Amino acid sequence: MKPLNMRKNSSPGFLFSFCGLDGCGKTTMLTRLLNDLKGDREVFLTKQPTNAVRTSEIFRNYMDYPNHESYDYRSLSLLAASDRLQHGSKVIEPQLQMGKVVLCDRYFYSCLANLLARGFPKDRWIYEIAESVVKPDVAFFFDVPVEMAVKRVRSRPDEKDRYIDMKLQYRLREAYIDIAKQNGGVIISTERSEDECYKIVKKEVERVMKHEH
Repeated sequence: MKPLNMRKNSSPGFLFSFCGLDGCGKTTMLTRLLNDLKGDREVFLTKQPTNAVRTSEIFRNYMDYPNHESYDYRSLSLLAASDRLQHGSKVIEPQLQMGKVVLCDRYFYSCLANLLARGFPKDRWIYEIAESVVKPDVAFFFDVPVEMAVKRVRSRPDEKDRYIDMKLQYRLREAYIDIAKQNGGVIISTERSEDECYKIVKKEVERVMKHEH
């Protein structure tokens, strides 16, 4: 694996991304930051991939069922990557140009993590696409043991019976940690208390926002 050569954010706005396993606590941290920033700056909350991909047949097959024989995972990865490129160019970047703080639930890093975890470490196209993607001012990666993450997911009433590929979760966790280290991400263990984790998030955000682009 090599670092993603993303474009530097030269807009007046700031971009913060939140990645990690389902159940890692990223949404909790994102929501707290959103509430903290309200009133001080204009904030734009968004997520990737968009609903156009999330509701697609191929995406739902990989998320909801164990049998993937009818699909090539590269097809889903390319679909998600193109969606993220479109979303970044036509949604995120205009908001940044208006000087807003953009908080993104998952980001392009998740594309790479899934590609690696599903057995495609030699694919190079994803690095080429990354060159057209704006690099977050801070990329947060929330880390938690797989068992704890799954327990949190299962505690949600609408996801208590959700299909989860456990072997994949272990590989994803490793991929996220490696990607964070390669790309200057901030790794936060959410085995700590919520307040301890958020203190780190807020400190990093304040450090970056002291200096306008």
